[in-house]
Parts: sequence; C-alpha cells; structure tokens
Amino acid sequence: MSDRHRKTPSPQRQRSARLGALGVLALVLAQLGAPAQAAPAPTAALTQPCRIDGVPNELLCGSLKRPLNPAEPQGKQIEIHFLVAPAMARNKQPDPVLLLAGGPGQGAINLAPMMMSRLARLNNRRDLVFIDQRGTGKSAPLQCPDEDQLPLAEALDGEAQLRRLESCRQQLSQLPHGDLRYYTTTLAMQDFEAVRVALGVPQWNLIGGSYGTRAGLEYLRLFPGQVRRTVLDGVAPADMVLPTSFSTDGQAALDASLLACEKSPVCNQSYPKLRQEWAALLQSVPRQISVNHPLTGRPESFKLSREMLLRGLRLPLYSPAAASGLPAAIHAASEGRFEGLMGLSGMIGGGKAGKLATGMHFSVVCAEDVPRIPGSADKPGADFGSADVQLYTQVCKTWPRAQIAPEFYSLPPAQSPVLLLSGGADPATPPRHGERVAKALAAGNAKWVQHIVVPEAGHGVMGIGCMRELLFRFIDAKTDAQALPQDAACATQIPRPGAFLPVQAASAKAKVQP
Repeated sequence: MSDRHRKTPSPQRQRSARLGALGVLALVLAQLGAPAQAAPAPTAALTQPCRIDGVPNELLCGSLKRPLNPAEPQGKQIEIHFLVAPAMARNKQPDPVLLLAGGPGQGAINLAPMMMSRLARLNNRRDLVFIDQRGTGKSAPLQCPDEDQLPLAEALDGEAQLRRLESCRQQLSQLPHGDLRYYTTTLAMQDFEAVRVALGVPQWNLIGGSYGTRAGLEYLRLFPGQVRRTVLDGVAPADMVLPTSFSTDGQAALDASLLACEKSPVCNQSYPKLRQEWAALLQSVPRQISVNHPLTGRPESFKLSREMLLRGLRLPLYSPAAASGLPAAIHAASEGRFEGLMGLSGMIGGGKAGKLATGMHFSVVCAEDVPRIPGSADKPGADFGSADVQLYTQVCKTWPRAQIAPEFYSLPPAQSPVLLLSGGADPATPPRHGERVAKALAAGNAKWVQHIVVPEAGHGVMGIGCMRELLFRFIDAKTDAQALPQDAACATQIPRPGAFLPVQAASAKAKVQP
C-alpha cells in the first residue's frame, strides 16, 4: 500500500480534517471537558489531509523528525511517519487507539485498511493512529530486495538466504540512516512517545499483535502513565528468545495438528497413516522434486532439503484454516506430489500488508534475542531442530547490534487494565508466553489483567469476528472496574476447522456413506 498525498482544495475541508486529529486544537479538548493545559497543542504543519490505497475516506498523514542516535540529539535525523484516522463522531473521546505492528518488520500504515475495518466501531469516537516504526514503512526503511518471485529452490535454500542477507546488510549500511545499531524496540517506543507528545494526546490505548506485543510491553514499561488500556494479541515478550522458541512452539503446533487428524473420524479415515507418511517424508529428503511455483505457475525442479521442507510446512500452521489442508498436502507429498505443500506455504504472506522490512527484523532480533540463545531453556523440536538458531546465529555474526539494557527484559506490574489474547494452536506465540506475562503484570493488581485463550485459534485472535465487539467493550468501558473481565465464549468455543478433502476424495467418501 502506498500513500498518495493529495492536498484538499477546500480550506473548509482542511479545517474540518484538522479538527479530527488527535487533540489538534484546544477547542476539541474544551468540548470534551479537558483543560486547555492538559496537553501541548501540536503545530498546524504536523499533519495534512491525505488518502491511502484501500481506504475511501480522507485521513491525516504526518511525520516527526527524531535523532537516529538519541545520544546525539543534533546528529543524524530520521523521519517517523504516521497516519491518523480521525474519529467519525464530533463528540469524540480524547484517548485514541495506537496500533503496534508485528514482525518485527511490519509497517503499521500498511495495516491501516485491514485494521480500520476491524476497529470501525472504536473509530466512531476515537482516532486510530498508525506509526511506521523506525526501520519500517516510510520511517527510515531497512528493506531487502523482494523475494516473492524467486525460484522455490533459491527462496527455500538456507545457504542462498544467508548470501542474500549478507548482500542486503552491506547495501543497508550504505544508506544515510544505515547504522543498524539504532533500530531497537526501546528506541522505537521513545519515538512513539515523541509522537504522542507532538499530537497533544494525554493518554492512548495500545493494541499490539505478535512482535507488536513486545513493543507494547516496552511502552508500558517506559511510559506507564501514558496508557489507558492495552490489548496484546499473540504475546511475544522480550524474554522469549525468538530463534529457540520458533522450534519449540512450531513443533508443538505440528504435533497438535497431527493429533487432531488422528482424533477426527473423517480425517483419520481419509489419512489413516498421516503420522507415518510425515515421518517417511522427512526421512526421504534430500530428494529431487518437480513442482509448479505457487505464484508464477512456472515448473521447477530442484533438490528439496529437510530445512526447505520444514520451512514450507511452518507457515500453514499459523492459520487453522490453512493448516486444515496439511493432511492432504502431506499425503500427496508422500506420493511425490508437492504442489499442495508448496501452495500452502505461500498462503500466509499477507500481501503488501504482511511484508517485512528484513533489515529492521534482524536489527531487532540480533540485538534483543540472539545474545540470549545460550541461556534459553527452550528445547529444540524433534522435527524442527536447531535450523532457526543456526540461521540467526550466522546472520548476526556480522550484523551490527545495539547493547540492550537488562531492564528491557523485565515486566513491571500493570498500572492500567491489560487484555492478553492467545491462540491455542499458534506455532509462534502460544499461550505459554501469555501466561508468563499475565502473571508478571498481575503482580500489582490481578483485577487489571485478563488472559483469554482461544483453544483452536492460530496466530492472532483479534481477526475472529466476535472479538471485535469484545475489544470495543474493553476499551470503551467507562471505568477500569468495568473493563475486565470480558466474556470471550463466542470465540473460545469455536472448533478446529475440519480437514480439507480434495473434491474427488470427498465425492468418493460421500458415495460410500449411507
């Protein structure tokens, strides 16, 4: 999604748009009953009317200059870009909703069309704010070349990936903002606080997903008084040690998927030897295979390694709907037909909204996670092994990294209500991480923390339709006492999707049934 800035020709419309910004005028604060001195009024030039692809109504775009290295406030400056979706109602609330993107490496503005539709009811009386974190989107981006059109052999090959990443690191280091030591979560949250001050927002509500939950926890640690309510979906705390947890949690999700098929009469009848077929498939690699590329359709032939196979299997596990196709895909692959497995691996990219700024991703993980690998208690999965640890360790050998303060890994008690969401089938941020965070946050006031686990949800719970109303009730509640607990029975009782059956197999099965 690309911004397409168009200045509004009507001065009256310009004034109306500015009134919709986050506390831009003292008049708005006065109408809300807030004293004029509650927050500094931002400059008139901070935002301007704009439009972005995928959103029909006019929004507000802005940017704020920040030092790349906070220790040199007059040194190299970068621009932090943000987007404001003004509240629809005139009598709006003074506490906007700030969206924290995942990854690490997603640009928040790219997520705006999707999230605005999900949070439409909140947007009626609250502004929605999307800030491209430093290193992502338009904020000093650290993008590596797009890999969507790469041949499968190259895209899935670990050695080829290492070469591409090293080349990208060298290119990024030549950029004016290419000192890769200054893209940590802590520095990014200091940027976000500067945006809050510039916009004149007294407090805001945080909604973070995946890595965005780590960002949200760090903002809570640094600026607890500036947060009214917090939603953390798919909790990835700073002490998670991403490369090691990838293997542990991915293995648990795979095992649960295989077990679910065994417990399902339909799936087990259709694929009675699924677990054995998967084990035999792992034993059969490396092997030469021929397959059509899932995006280009071009036929390709290459040697499939164990690491390639597991990388192709991991992504479908993020979504139960995609994972429902794994039994059929594994069965077909065991017979030499890999189109299904390769196709599923390309389903969860998320389009442009899901693109990661790879340089920012490694700047964060190399600094915050990789140095803690030796002390991680996570055990490698039986199938996934240590491939991720080896990849990140190798990349981070040459990647410039920041020194992270020990306090970053702490979780102080919550000073405002926090709602944590976890999917029981999530291969990246399963409930075990949310449980740990909930316990630490609740140490001060247990009534301010609730952890909701949706047993059959994957990576991200907010996307479930009925959860939109739950999030609205939580954030819109007038008092902290009314905010929690929330009833999530509408989501927690959703069953796991049934296994996908190819048309021919489904038709044959229907014929034999009475």
